[in-house]
Amino acid sequence: MTVTDLWRPAMVVVPAAAWGVAAARWTPRGPLTNAEALWAIGISAAVGLAAGWMSRSRWSMLTAPAAFVVALEVTRMGVRGPSVDAPQLSPFGIIALVGGRGVHGVLSVLPLVLGAAYGGGLRRRTRRGAVPGGPAFRHRRWPSVVRRAGTGLLTVALAAVTVAVAIPARTAPLGPRGVAELTQVDVGGYRLGVMIRGVDTAAPVLLFIPGSPGGTEIGTVRRYLGALERRFVVATLDRRGGGSSYPALDPTATVTLDSQVTDTLAVTDYLRRRFGQEKIYLLGHSGGSIVSVLAVQRHPEKYRAYIGTGQAVDLVTIDRIAYHDILAWARSTGRDALARQLLDQGPPPYRSVYRYEPIMMYAPQAYDYDHTPNARGATGFTIGVAEYTLLQRVHTMNAILDTWSALYPDMQHVDLRRDVPRLAVPVYFVQGGHEMRSLAEPFRDWYQRLDAPQKHQYVFETAGHRAMFEQPDRFAEVMDGILAG
Repeated sequence: MTVTDLWRPAMVVVPAAAWGVAAARWTPRGPLTNAEALWAIGISAAVGLAAGWMSRSRWSMLTAPAAFVVALEVTRMGVRGPSVDAPQLSPFGIIALVGGRGVHGVLSVLPLVLGAAYGGGLRRRTRRGAVPGGPAFRHRRWPSVVRRAGTGLLTVALAAVTVAVAIPARTAPLGPRGVAELTQVDVGGYRLGVMIRGVDTAAPVLLFIPGSPGGTEIGTVRRYLGALERRFVVATLDRRGGGSSYPALDPTATVTLDSQVTDTLAVTDYLRRRFGQEKIYLLGHSGGSIVSVLAVQRHPEKYRAYIGTGQAVDLVTIDRIAYHDILAWARSTGRDALARQLLDQGPPPYRSVYRYEPIMMYAPQAYDYDHTPNARGATGFTIGVAEYTLLQRVHTMNAILDTWSALYPDMQHVDLRRDVPRLAVPVYFVQGGHEMRSLAEPFRDWYQRLDAPQKHQYVFETAGHRAMFEQPDRFAEVMDGILAG
């Protein structure tokens, strides 16, 4: 064995492993933005091309990706979340695997494989002096033709993916006096995505804080709440870890309820400065309503009023009521496997997001109601709009799972009935008549105790947890009244 025989494998493995280490440090959850995806595809293709050229062997198509994957996984072992943890055999686990490692494989491993294939082929062709019509071409065998055809098809597929991930998110313009943009706000150490839309920049500012950790409501606001843009400058925040703010998730040790409140206040200050308003309106939904209430409590001088919808109060109580309601529903409907699963794991709180999987999956069925009077925005996130990139759509569920894992345990320590007996601004609540019992009962208790300069509750009798989206026209009328009041 010559020195060259030893040197050649090292020239394949070392650059691929180095790229794996760099990728793990740069994008530990895989490419999340258009720029990251394009760079990942380009660098992987270049590393693969060099590996194939140096090795002159088809084995580089295996060794280079293997070295990359091993280095990547070892380097990011300290990163936490379902998208990077060991795969789980459950619906959420499969989603995390496909959306995490699957997408990363398409954007980084596939270019490595194709690059190695082309690099090795070019080197062998150069050494043999093969030219079209020459012996190396006349004596091709069918396996070789099939391999080249497969490589060509994968190359076309990768080219299509590259074009797709390069398309930026965008939002339709408004009139000459308006604002319509997707921007990012620096909150100190990371940047949060915000959609800002309004037909008149002099209108009052309304900041909306969405619900689920890692969730995004930019698309839903865009589709259903356009009427608000004629009354307010509407700023819809992607909380840290969700939507366009998913890249800001790490390090997850700094993702806490307090940091979420601090983020809300920082975005509030940005909007106040930008639009020259001393106070703005704050709207919070579901889990985001807890963050919003704490922000108002901390700095009431920054807000004209607080509007809560699908108001959450105490997550531990909410989850325990939901657990018992879903268990009773499973027993009454003959879902014995679900009932056994719930009994085996016991009532919440849980540390793992996977333990919440049956509650998250079956709550819409256990608390079902007639959606026909107001079915427009009842079903959840709207991601099929231009305000999202392809990668943001693909990562929707992984953003929720990863952020939920990081944030939800810390949010379980708050109970608004105990921690927020008073707010120093007018407060308004928009609740659905079919709100889940798990949320409705703690809210009813807190609302009765809450002291505020002014408080009022609007009930949309035929709506549920997402009343503002289910009946957007009526919600706009409520906001008109709040604005006038």
